[in-house]
Amino acid sequence: MPMPVAAQQRARLPTWLLALVFTTFTFATDDYMIAGVLPAISTDLGVSEAAGGQLVTVFSLAFALAAPIASVVTATWPRRGLLTGALALFVVANGAGAFTTSYGLLMGLRVLAAVAAAAVVPATYAIAATLAPEGRQGRYLALVMGGLTGSLALGVPIGTWIGGVSGWQATFGLGAALGLVSLVAIRSTLPEMPPVPAMPIRDRLAPLASRRVLLGLLGIVAIVLGSMMVLTYLAPFLRDLAGAGPAELGWVFVLAGLAGFAGGQFGGRAADRWGSDRALIIGVMGFAAAMAAFSACWFLRPVPLPLLLPLLLVWAAVSWWIPPPAQTRLLALAGPAGPQALALNSSAVYVGVSAGSAVGGLVLVRHGSGWLPAVAAGVELAALALFWLAGRAR
Repeated sequence: MPMPVAAQQRARLPTWLLALVFTTFTFATDDYMIAGVLPAISTDLGVSEAAGGQLVTVFSLAFALAAPIASVVTATWPRRGLLTGALALFVVANGAGAFTTSYGLLMGLRVLAAVAAAAVVPATYAIAATLAPEGRQGRYLALVMGGLTGSLALGVPIGTWIGGVSGWQATFGLGAALGLVSLVAIRSTLPEMPPVPAMPIRDRLAPLASRRVLLGLLGIVAIVLGSMMVLTYLAPFLRDLAGAGPAELGWVFVLAGLAGFAGGQFGGRAADRWGSDRALIIGVMGFAAAMAAFSACWFLRPVPLPLLLPLLLVWAAVSWWIPPPAQTRLLALAGPAGPQALALNSSAVYVGVSAGSAVGGLVLVRHGSGWLPAVAAGVELAALALFWLAGRAR
């Protein structure tokens, strides 16, 4: 029996949504895969590996600072024109990076790429939330966010492999090629959206000064911080727990990326079906349970890596389950300032990434990798408390 037309429309994903997913995949791949070729970049450009690592730091910092500014400045710009223009800048920055031999110039090009990302990534979330049919906002946001997890499973390993075979310049060439495909896809599929009415910048930012939104943003920071504490230092943790080496870790990251993609989709569906609050509670409690299981395994070490793999997949899935309902909740807290809140959400994510690396490193140095799961669970529970407080704030 043929499927009813309404059901077919629900089952078929619009091409513009797939273009947004590929666009977030492009930017996340460009951000993450450079870490795999940093030693080669440092050697060729004659700088230390610590200095080479600043190419990643400057991208994250520039993104975090530029995202809220770009949201305000470009609020009334046509969405399709904004995305294609920023993607063109991204293509030029990466294309030039493939040919430069100057560390200073490459640093400047990474700032340009980050500014382009700061204009595009929050806009993709806002577009998905605006154009999503009723009752499907959470899963549409989860799909766009799925580009991030997809980059961990596919984009980063491919980019690192290309850099190892053809040189680090080819990695930037891949970033430019992905950006060009994203530009064409956005330009050809994204519908024109109604212009946003102009308003004074102070009025546009006023809702973001509310206690509800600020607490929600702090909750986003805590969510990412807790997750990144474990992800950033997964290698030393699994080395100490299971004796895992680089070869095993490569497969762990690929499988974790796939599990994270699936977890994000289920988290988005749960937010639509059960509400963002309930879905968020389930995700955080699942994360805390996974961390408790890791802590219990610590007392049984060494634990064979194959026995840990199911727990690792659960951890990856619940880690990416949490962001879609958290974003949906933030949108509800922000009300009319939803697009600006999503821009600040992107900044909060990068603050959480940086803080997760710093706090996790401090725990690792002072107490050892075995304490990482317990501290991460505490941070995630604190994030849940922040969202609860945000809901009660006037």
